[in-house]
This record gives sequence, C-alpha cells and structure tokens, in this order.
Amino acid sequence: MSTLVGRVISQVREEHPEFAPEQVARGLALISGAFLLLVGLIRVGWIVEFIPLVSITSFMTGAAISIAAGQVPTMMGISDVNSRDPTFRVIINTLKGLPRTKIDAALGLSTLILLYLIRGVCTYMAKKQPGRKRLWFFISTLRMAFVILLYILISYLANRGVTSKDQARFKILGSVPSGKSPPKSRQNVACVIAKFQAGFRQAGAPNISPELLKVIAPHLPATIIVLIIEHIAISKSFGRVNNYMINPSQELVAIGFTNLFGPFLGGYPATGSFSRTAIKSKAGVRTPLAGLFTVIIILLALYALTSVFFYIPMSTLAALIIHAVIDLVTKPRVVYQFWRISPLEVYIFFAGVFLAIFTNIENGIYLTMAASAALLLWRTARAKGTFLGRVSLCHVSAANPDSKDGGSKKKGAWEAFLPVENNKRYNPEIEVESPHPGVFIFRFENGFTYANQQHYLDGLLRYVQKETRRTQLDRYEKLGVCSI
Repeated sequence: MSTLVGRVISQVREEHPEFAPEQVARGLALISGAFLLLVGLIRVGWIVEFIPLVSITSFMTGAAISIAAGQVPTMMGISDVNSRDPTFRVIINTLKGLPRTKIDAALGLSTLILLYLIRGVCTYMAKKQPGRKRLWFFISTLRMAFVILLYILISYLANRGVTSKDQARFKILGSVPSGKSPPKSRQNVACVIAKFQAGFRQAGAPNISPELLKVIAPHLPATIIVLIIEHIAISKSFGRVNNYMINPSQELVAIGFTNLFGPFLGGYPATGSFSRTAIKSKAGVRTPLAGLFTVIIILLALYALTSVFFYIPMSTLAALIIHAVIDLVTKPRVVYQFWRISPLEVYIFFAGVFLAIFTNIENGIYLTMAASAALLLWRTARAKGTFLGRVSLCHVSAANPDSKDGGSKKKGAWEAFLPVENNKRYNPEIEVESPHPGVFIFRFENGFTYANQQHYLDGLLRYVQKETRRTQLDRYEKLGVCSI
C-alpha cells in the first residue's frame, strides 16, 4: 500500500506540483475509506468474493519484486538509480551501477545474510525441539530488531561525533523529527505535553478540493482494490488457521472507518499487516486492545528514540525491507497448484507480474482482474455438461477378490451413475450402461443460466442425434424431409 501511494503521489506531482504530497495521500485515504465504509454498512461485502486468488498472488508477487528491486541500489550504495522508475529499468540501472558500489554494500549484504542465517537456525531448532517451538518463533520474529540494533551500534562506533548525515562514512538515516523540541531550560511536564501536541501538528480536516478529486480519481480503483486484497487475504488466512469465519462486510466497515478518520490525524491509506498479525496471533492476542499497547510503544519510540534512529545505516534498512517482502513472492509449488487446477490462470498470473514489472503495479492489478472476470464469463457461457450412465457396484473381499459377494460377508449390489464419455478416470474396464433405452441423464456442471442455455442445448441435441434414431424410418411428415 505504501508503494502504491508513493507512486500515485509521484505521478500526481509531476503534472500538478501545486498539491502537497500529504494532501494527495490524505485525499486517497479519505475517499477510499468512505467508499469501503459505505459498502460495509449496506452489507454487500460479499463482492470481495469476486476478487480471484490469482489476482491477489500476482499483485503480491509483483509488489514484492518491485519493492525489493527498488531497495537493492540503496543496499549496495548506488545513489544514482531512480527507484520510482519501472521495475525493469531499476534492475537494469542497478546492474549498470554495480561497479560504483560503496562500503554500504558490505553492511547491506551482511545484514541480509545474518537475517536469513538467524531464521534458518530458528527453523531448524523449532523442528529439533517441538516443545520450544513457540520460543524459537519469537526469537526468529525478533531477528530484525536484534539486527537493526546491532548495526546501529556499529554505525555509532564508526560515525561517533558526526553531526550531519553528509559527514558519515556511509549513508545513514539522519535526523528524524519528533515534534517541536522545547528549550532545554524548560524540561518540565508542560514542555513534554507541548512537545507531544506538536507531534500532531498534521491533525485537522484534510484539504480536499474538487481539483484534487479529479486528479486522484483515476487512482482510486487501484487503491481500493489493494486495501481490500491485503486486508481480506490476511483475515481469511488467519481465519483458516485459527478456525473462525470472517464477515466481509464487518471487515470493510473496520478498514473503511480507519481510512475515513485516519486523514484527520495525518494518516494515509492503511490496511492489514501480515507480519504484525502473525506475531499477535502467536502471542495469543484475542482482542483489539493489543493495538493500544502497540500505539504506546510506537509513540514512545518516536519521542524517545529519534536520536538513536540518526545512526541507522540506510543499506541495513534496505536489507531489512528486502528480507521482509521477499517472502511475499509466490512459491513455485503454489504456481504449480494453479496449473493443476486451471492452466489459464497461470498465464494470467505471469501476465500480471510481468506487467507490474514492466509498467507499474496498478496495471498489473487491472489486467488480472479483467482477465479473471473474462475467464469467469467464458466458463459460464461455455459451460460443459456430462451425460451419466448406470453401473452396478458391490463389495469385494480383499481375501477373495474374484468373489463379487464378498465371501462370507455378502452385501447387496447397488447402482451408481458415472460419466459416459470420461469413464477412464474411474476404471476403464467398467461398462457404463444406458439408464433406459431412449432415456438420458444429463448433469449441469456450472449451473443453467441464460448465458449458457444455448450451449447446453446444442450439446444435448448433438449427443441425442448421435445416440438415437427415428422409430419409424419410412414416415415423412413433410415433403423433402429425410430420416435421421
């Protein structure tokens, strides 16, 4: 979501520099939040079921590759690569700039290796010690905090005494504003409160004008889709894990309310988080009260630890981001599952990923959504039915397989109906009989609607004409009509 908002702000400001970045971001959040809140309140959240899984996986893969590719130049210390270009240009420019890597690459690559090493050790130990699986999970989860603190310490020792990030031996984050600092001579409760209030200087009604609405309108569909995709995908995933069902309308009300009122406190479009949800789920969180403790810790960090943030190496930060998003790339086994279920969806998946890489994420989203909708309509209109035939079944004893009555445990035979034309997937030696001369049993595979009724009737007519003949061959009701 942050990547999408950043791209929208860049595109808007290229043509309309009069709009401030925060104005564009708050406008996106306000309008998309109002729309989602309305959809949730009128109880039509079931529309999220029309968002196919292939679109979700394609979007997540394309976004992960785009984010990771944009962070590689920072991790390698290559400063002349524009990360807002299309992903393929970023990759090409990064490869061209490899000879210009700096000492930042040592910090970034070592950070990435250390993160994967810690995770691998924790995964191995969790398998070796199942009783301490939860402990190793939390150690693995805290690896990012441990690594960032370690490299902050290294950066502090290397850049001790530096007052500006331009003087550092390698690129660092620099000053992080924590609000309006009070005078040192007035360190009392009132000054602390004033500093806290200054941190919310962006609070207030967002400045939304008709001109701004016209500018951001083309980007609203992608913003709304991403908000829904991320949130619903997370809620469904953890619903299956923890054995509960979600109400899509209720989820849309929650995310709509958040994005509707977030801009009044300076917020921009926000949706669910896989990592934080996983951590809270493992920690046993059951109510939203845990969010209050998260907010308190974040506020304390923003007001008390900003001086520590000054020394964060940018290459380390880039490596952390790459490590976090690379797991969102769809695994080959998932793509293979798509292939086994529906090969056409694999082509849609790769088309969405390639379009996201060669243009932008929004185009990838639109392509997969449109292609999936077209595939759904095609399957509905060209639905296939199955003619069923009758077979007789009976129990067969394992000790005496040649005995149809099952040996000493005699069972009665019963009838079942199997497809006539595709019986090989059951048993090619089974002879499927007609239910009765002149009687056909037809099963509709994908429903019977006005869109596919003619296709069904055409198939029925062809099959009946092939399998039957006229009762009286020498009878012609009209001149010129021949027998079938």
